[in-house]
Amino acid sequence: MMLHFCGEIRLNHWYRRAAEWHSEPVIKAIYETLARDEARHGGAYLRYMKKAMQKFGDEARAAFAKVGVLMASARRTAQALHPTNLHVNTSLFPRDTVQSRLPDPKWLEAWLDTQIQFDSVWEGKVVERILHNLSLLMERSFASVQELNRYRKELTAKVAAAAATAASSVVPAAPGVKPA
Repeated sequence: MMLHFCGEIRLNHWYRRAAEWHSEPVIKAIYETLARDEARHGGAYLRYMKKAMQKFGDEARAAFAKVGVLMASARRTAQALHPTNLHVNTSLFPRDTVQSRLPDPKWLEAWLDTQIQFDSVWEGKVVERILHNLSLLMERSFASVQELNRYRKELTAKVAAAAATAASSVVPAAPGVKPA
């Protein structure tokens, strides 16, 4: 859920940048419509994430924070972090991404870098939006990816401690007695 939520935020910004870049009014309007649609999709994922947190608590928070750190750290990678170009299958690597199976796999990078010029300012807007939404979701402010990563580590330790406590409280059954 979180991976796709961040993907929707990223697409919203790609389309907003494309709308800003284009001068042709119809193409501009199409990109603006696409951007709003991606924002709406992100809102839907956000609602499901809230439900998951209510149901699974800190385990869901830890998972969302982990993916949030990954997706908000795109500046550290050579290519855009979006679910369509993340590797998912070692046996098919390097042709295991949606992007790698396009007729021209380099098209996305060319569109972002040269055509619409999705630069570090726009990437910063993506990161800000991810952190803003995670701050609202987690009811805790994250001004940087580092703060989110510290929170992720806190949650991971808390979940591990809870699992260890639960495992140690299990009483082994007496020999020959089946557990209930």
